[in-house]
Amino acid sequence: MGRDPPVVRWLRAASVPVALVVLVALAGVVLGRVYADPLLTRLMVGAAVGSVLVGVAARRLPSWLVAPLSVAALTGWTVLSLRLAAGHAAVPGGLGEVAADAARNAIPRLLTAMIPVEPAPDTVLVPVVAAWLAGLTAAEVALRAGRVLLGYLPPVLLYGGALYVVGPNAEPAIAPTVLFAAVAAAGLAVPGRRSDRAAADPVAGLAPAVRAAVRLRLVAATAAGLAVVVGLAALLAPVVAGQVDDRPVDPRRYVEPPRVESLDENPLIRISGWALNPDQRLLDVRTLAGAGDGGPPRIRLAVLSDYDGVTWRVGATYRNAGRVLPAAEPAPGAATETVRQEITVGDLTGRLLPAVPTPREVTGARVAYDPETGTVIRPEGLAPGLRYDVSSVRERPDPNLVTTANVPAGDAVARVLRVPDGAPEQLRRLATQLAEENGAPYARADAIATFLAEHYRVTADAPSGHAYPNLTFFLFGPRNGGGQRGTSEQFAAAFAVLGRLAGLPTRVVVGFEPKADGPVRAADAYAWPEVLFEGVGWVPFDPMPRPDSEPRPVEEDFRPKPEDPPPSEVPAPTEEPSATPPAAASAPARPDRGPGTPVLLGGGVGGLVLLVGGVLAVLAAMRRRLSRSRLERGDPGRRVTGAWRELTDALRLAGRPVGTDLAAEEVAEQARATLAAARAARTSGVPTADAAPGGAARSNGGVARSDGGVARSDGGVGELADLVNRAAFAPGSVDAAQAERAAAVATGYVTALRAARSRWARLWWTVHPGPLRWRR
Repeated sequence: MGRDPPVVRWLRAASVPVALVVLVALAGVVLGRVYADPLLTRLMVGAAVGSVLVGVAARRLPSWLVAPLSVAALTGWTVLSLRLAAGHAAVPGGLGEVAADAARNAIPRLLTAMIPVEPAPDTVLVPVVAAWLAGLTAAEVALRAGRVLLGYLPPVLLYGGALYVVGPNAEPAIAPTVLFAAVAAAGLAVPGRRSDRAAADPVAGLAPAVRAAVRLRLVAATAAGLAVVVGLAALLAPVVAGQVDDRPVDPRRYVEPPRVESLDENPLIRISGWALNPDQRLLDVRTLAGAGDGGPPRIRLAVLSDYDGVTWRVGATYRNAGRVLPAAEPAPGAATETVRQEITVGDLTGRLLPAVPTPREVTGARVAYDPETGTVIRPEGLAPGLRYDVSSVRERPDPNLVTTANVPAGDAVARVLRVPDGAPEQLRRLATQLAEENGAPYARADAIATFLAEHYRVTADAPSGHAYPNLTFFLFGPRNGGGQRGTSEQFAAAFAVLGRLAGLPTRVVVGFEPKADGPVRAADAYAWPEVLFEGVGWVPFDPMPRPDSEPRPVEEDFRPKPEDPPPSEVPAPTEEPSATPPAAASAPARPDRGPGTPVLLGGGVGGLVLLVGGVLAVLAAMRRRLSRSRLERGDPGRRVTGAWRELTDALRLAGRPVGTDLAAEEVAEQARATLAAARAARTSGVPTADAAPGGAARSNGGVARSDGGVARSDGGVGELADLVNRAAFAPGSVDAAQAERAAAVATGYVTALRAARSRWARLWWTVHPGPLRWRR
């Protein structure tokens, strides 16, 4: 019959590699839906193409060369990917430093990154490496071993992993999934090589009666298989359909995102320490754009939304973010201004990163971001000399809207309306009176701010503390006994608590109010309250007294009986402004939010071990099935031939392949010599002659014959050679007993030759894929 045209042959040969490339690349398309731009998808497509091309190019090379070649190519592509991602995300540092950081933190940062994820070295490393390994494994199994369906397993696992990582953070991947199934089916449907008519019709050479019986059995088997498939579809279809509308599980809920340190969880207590060290240089600020006529803008450090009656806490959930932070729509009618600053860290410690609210782009530092509060942290912590640029969008609400706006209510703002149990009666009475005299929300907030500004004094040596007893003493304690004075800590905390008692959603903000560009000192540290208004957003209020103003005495209605001042919540401030939280104000232990990084890394390593173990188990099972098929199935002549193939495969696994020009007796002689040499090397510890020249088989024959024990313990390979000659030259002359004898001889020889090798060589012997693909 004529041969197919070259173009047809080329298309058939390329069908499976192209299908593998597309399947791996589709995983990149699915995962790229939660990334900010298509860089990750392009890198994964490149990994798919490169890994499959390496497998195709190395198809004719020995299998042990493929892994080193592919690892070298993977290293080059990974380095290029990290360089491109680092340049794209403007990650500072050299390539070695960036690569080491990405290798240490790739998995936790990928699962804690904010959606959309910016392609950075630590968020592209795992997907790129996984795509390359999936393509390499698929190419080896599908192309070298010829098991196309089994070769689809790595791309399927990669595609499923991409769907799991995306979770509910993107629309359903219907189109990519349909395309994935179509490409997989096309790769299976297109034959790799042309088949002749005899191969196309396996019963063509049989007698008519036998051919009819075989065809009947094929039809029956096909019908039974179709019935099973239809039955399974009918049973499983309702279950699968019921899962369509379910929300996928988000793997991010099992991973704990970056958290602030205990010192940063309540930065409000640092105000008193900074007040006692006003000249301490915390930051250096240079405004590059957007300063306006009002001088340098206020810089925000932290937003505290949770209060338990003892301590105000940050309580934010930070997610690893890229250089560009998620944007939010400004409030209606608000004037916006873009402010860009260059900030250099001095003596400021912790993880909270100062920035003008609300930051939109940060370069020079890797950050994590909390969209609810608009604050950022540096997970690695601040260090003296750290310099970064931050671009922020500063909003100025329309004052006409603020004065008439209402405040929200309900579960959405319950967190910033919550008043802990135990609020003193004096606080409740003061909040009630201020609220009754001022009905509108803005009027209530302004009345609280005015009351605090007119009746209390700012002093730098006031003790730290903002629990209920401290606020009660600050508001109503005798002036000559230390009451009615405090730092911005007490003013902001008192406003927030009184505001919540009056029905206002409030929070406390800690930051800095520099007077000009340049050093930001501890004296510039400042805390202020904010109130949430519908349609306007968070509006800051200033409850601090005006300079050089004399506070008026608190009305008699609100002054309780004299009492001793409560003990300070924290020890007296020292030269170090970063005071630690008091024992009474220490944050309660948080419940575990999920497995930590060690558990995650352990699970990843365990999953990789299970995957490798599963591949080895599949190879071992396929090898056992091949041996049983050779030795137990077919007529006696075919079983004798299968036993002979078991012997020749064993010689090839031992590094002594049989030449095609050797007679059966010569192969038997070579088998005796190989077994003798392996046993001698095993006994003496000398390396075997596996790598000896081809003539070593005959030269070692003397060793086998000179050793009386070896010649008699060869398992009867000579007898097997006689049987295979009879099966080949006198078909039908071999009976079942002789076929069983041939199987026993081959099994005994293979067992003896394998037992003479080292432990690792025996393990590799069991799972070696060579016998599954060697042509004979």
